[in-house]
Order: sequence, then structure tokens, then C-alpha cells
Amino acid sequence: MSETKEQLAALYRGYIDCLNAQDWAQLGRFVHPDAEHNGRPLGLSGYRAMLEKDYREIPDLRFTIDLLISDPPHIAARLAFDCAPVGEFMGLPVNGRRIVFAENVFYRFEDGKVRAVWSVIDKAAIEAQLGA
Repeated sequence: MSETKEQLAALYRGYIDCLNAQDWAQLGRFVHPDAEHNGRPLGLSGYRAMLEKDYREIPDLRFTIDLLISDPPHIAARLAFDCAPVGEFMGLPVNGRRIVFAENVFYRFEDGKVRAVWSVIDKAAIEAQLGA
């Protein structure tokens, strides 16, 4: 049975809450065992490793939903970030400086879980803040 637009949006908000809580034990409730990110097959364990790495590199990382469109089985979102990566981020020498940027991301859900993610981060906004 497929989720309604409202159910899928609520499921996605739960997923974002799980990420912000770094509740890795619950990640499997939201992420498919065969998850892919930008065409790379990661599976649940690889997806979790990717997120754990993000939090190591950006200790104050917080996902904020700026825009959310639900069209089952897809979600389109614009996520807003205001954070201070500890070293390099996307090849840029951020080194603890606070940056503000957005991520435009599309998700495909399968069996009520994130199966595929296509993500683009606004690197130009970060470069502009760093004077790169």
C-alpha cells in the first residue's frame, strides 16, 4: 500500500528528526536496506556511515526543512544549514567558520523507506561566504 502525500511528508519529517537526534539505532525505520545516494549503492550500513562521517566533520549539523513537496513515492526538499564544519567541507577550507547554505534533494521511497537520494549542495553560496 502506498502512502498518501500527508503520510509520506510525515514519514520524511520523522526521518529528519532521526537524523537530527543522531538516533542511528532507528535509522533502519526510515532508510531502505538497499539505499542509494547520488547513484552510489550504499545500503543501510553505508548510508549510516556517510551520516556519521557528516556529523564528525560538522559537529553542529542540523537538518532544517525549508521546503517540502510530497508526491508519492517521491519527496522533494530544500534543506537549510547553518553550521561550522571543523576542517574542509566540499574541498573548501571552512575550518570552523560558520556557513549558511542549502541542499536541494529528491528522495524515492520504497516500502515506506528512503530507497534513493539525489542531492545537490549549493557550493557557490559557501564559496561566496569564504571569499573563494
